[in-house]
Amino acid sequence: MKKSKTWLFEITPENNLFDLNLKEVWAYKDLLFLFVKRDVVTIYKQTVLGPLWYILQPLFTSIVFTLIFNKVANISTGGIPPFLFNLAGVTSWNYFRDCLVETSDTFKKNQAIFGKVYFPRVIMPMSVVISSMLKFGIQFGILICFYIYYVFSGSMIRPNIYVLFYPLVIVCMAMLGLGLGMLISSMVTKYRDLTFLVSFGVQLLMYVSLVSLPYRIFRDNNLLWVIDYNPVAHIIEFSRFIMLGEGSVSQFGVVYTLSTSVFVFFFGILIFNKTEKSFIDTI
Repeated sequence: MKKSKTWLFEITPENNLFDLNLKEVWAYKDLLFLFVKRDVVTIYKQTVLGPLWYILQPLFTSIVFTLIFNKVANISTGGIPPFLFNLAGVTSWNYFRDCLVETSDTFKKNQAIFGKVYFPRVIMPMSVVISSMLKFGIQFGILICFYIYYVFSGSMIRPNIYVLFYPLVIVCMAMLGLGLGMLISSMVTKYRDLTFLVSFGVQLLMYVSLVSLPYRIFRDNNLLWVIDYNPVAHIIEFSRFIMLGEGSVSQFGVVYTLSTSVFVFFFGILIFNKTEKSFIDTI
């Protein structure tokens, strides 16, 4: 009598398109933490300042924005110290940008390891989101230090009750950045020049996402349509309103941003899971 073979693991591409396969990801959690460590440690390996770039980058960017937009262009920040205004926007923007840019070439950047070893492919973009969260935590800590300094210097800035919703803002940033990154990564397997378009597009997106410009600049120049349908701009404005009490929050903006983030996230998963079945043939 013939015995039927029972396999411990079965490698198959047949999976639900919307499935994050969290059970399998948990089984590979050690590999996930290894990739997170790689992302954090190796990015500044053999550099002079090392992890200090986590701190210097937002500080230098905020200083440049303050000099150009607030000192030279004389753009008012509504009673908020210009440097703190810019630092709050840059800190939130950096997390979204890192989630988007670092996941936008997942298949291309990891094609060698993907072609040799099996593991849940979604681990790669997830590791980027987690490692970027650690970087965001450091930069947010610097923001809090300057926030305390300006409070004791007499600036009229106070957090409000909406600070309880700040974790939701972070989740929206992660979902939007991850969803767009997975979507673009799937398209890069066929259209390599999208990588260059992402780098260029992210720079343009920053200037229409309220990172360094207040909301009223667009309102006074009849350019609200640029902001109203830009979920990233709403996220930056929400985070600045929560921390500094500066800016405006509308019901439309909250609903639109939340629904767009969820839609983009799940659509990104759909395309990512579909692409991982056959990307090795086209990359």
